[in-house]
Amino acid sequence: MGIDELALILGNVNSTFEFKLEYDITMDIDLDRSWAKQLAQEFDKPYFKGLMQFVKREYDAHTCYPQYSDIFSAFNYCGFDDTKVVIIGQDPYHGPNQANGLCFSVKDGIKHPPSLINIFKEIESDLSIPYPESGNLERWAKQGVLLLNATLTVRAHEAGSHQKQGWEVFTDAVISKLSEKKDGIIFMLWGGYAKKKIKLINTDKHFLLTSGHPSPLSANRGYWFGNEHFSSCNKILGDLGNKNILW
Repeated sequence: MGIDELALILGNVNSTFEFKLEYDITMDIDLDRSWAKQLAQEFDKPYFKGLMQFVKREYDAHTCYPQYSDIFSAFNYCGFDDTKVVIIGQDPYHGPNQANGLCFSVKDGIKHPPSLINIFKEIESDLSIPYPESGNLERWAKQGVLLLNATLTVRAHEAGSHQKQGWEVFTDAVISKLSEKKDGIIFMLWGGYAKKKIKLINTDKHFLLTSGHPSPLSANRGYWFGNEHFSSCNKILGDLGNKNILW
């Protein structure tokens, strides 16, 4: 599929486009229209076609997460034009019924993983917001928080199993596009992996909030709690004339 063909398809639908792979394989991808327009050139690159072939094979042959319809949920809940904050994770939860396409987030009614527990504890301490019942972070995404995993899929019970297949190239392109096209985004980078993405960000026009990872291994050693990222983020948003995030 060429860029012109992709643009034609995007012009006729709201958020769903058909991606034609080699060997007559077709995948329907649900993607927010504003993101699809920004990333059109990325979809036409050989690595992305290879990535989509890999994803289809994996989902056909194995149990993978998140469910297929949620792979691009981070983009569908937070459009390109609406993105004010970016939180970067590594890859989806690999346990049953946990991942919903947003980094650190779980579906309603699912037990909160340790990192998410520590995120909510920090919010409670930082902003005096009561610990929530649901770990579903769609409410953040709808307010302009892009919850982006570097790798968007994973095989069940095999952490990191879909790394180095092309997802990182794609999500690096997402970060670079945001850095290039927008101003005043707050990037919340937690842990060594996320901090490596600083090289993709123009720090002259964007904001960085960095700390250790919220996982117990890091948090229990003093690298997470007390970072006050959530109040700091809202202060920056207020200074820019934007609404606070209701964490």
